[in-house]
Amino acid sequence: MFIRFISILIGLAITTASVADHHIRSGLWEISTQSELLAFVPHIPSDQMQQLNALAKRYGVKLPKVENGAVVSKLCITEEMAQQEIPTYFYENHSGCTVQNATRTGNRYKLDLVCNNKRFKGNGVAEGTFINPHRFEGSTELDSIIEGTPVPVHATVQGHWIGEHCTAVIPSQ
Repeated sequence: MFIRFISILIGLAITTASVADHHIRSGLWEISTQSELLAFVPHIPSDQMQQLNALAKRYGVKLPKVENGAVVSKLCITEEMAQQEIPTYFYENHSGCTVQNATRTGNRYKLDLVCNNKRFKGNGVAEGTFINPHRFEGSTELDSIIEGTPVPVHATVQGHWIGEHCTAVIPSQ
C-alpha cells in the first residue's frame, strides 16, 4: 500500500508542478516538490523500490530522485503547453484524478481534484502562483484513502525555467 501511495504522490508532484501559463516560457523547467511523505522513500526496501521503478517504467515514467523529502525533476514545456491557462490534462492523464472547478485570477490558479480509481480515492485542491515568466510555486492538499487507509497529503511545489532547449521527455497527452 505504501509503495502505491508513494507512486501516486510522485505522480501528483510531477503533474502539479506542470501547470503552465501563457506568460511562462516554453522550454526546460526544473521542478522541486516537497512532502513529509517523501521522506519515507529512502526507507523503502530495495526490492520494493525496484518494483515501483518497474511499474513506473511500464507507464513510460522514470521516477525522479527523492532526497531530503523532495523530488527534483525536469519537465519540457512545449509552446502549446505554455499557452494553456490551466492545462488540466496533466492531472487527468498522469495521476488518475479529474479536475473540477479550475479557475484562474491574474497570476493565481486553483483547481479541485477528484480521485476515484482502483488505486486510490480522494479529494483535494491544487493552487499556485506564477511569480514571473521564469518561476512559479504552489501546493496540493489531498485527503485520500488508499486500500481503506486514510492518507492526507500536503505537497509544495516550486518551478524555475532552465533554458529554451528541452532534454527531458515531453509528457504524453
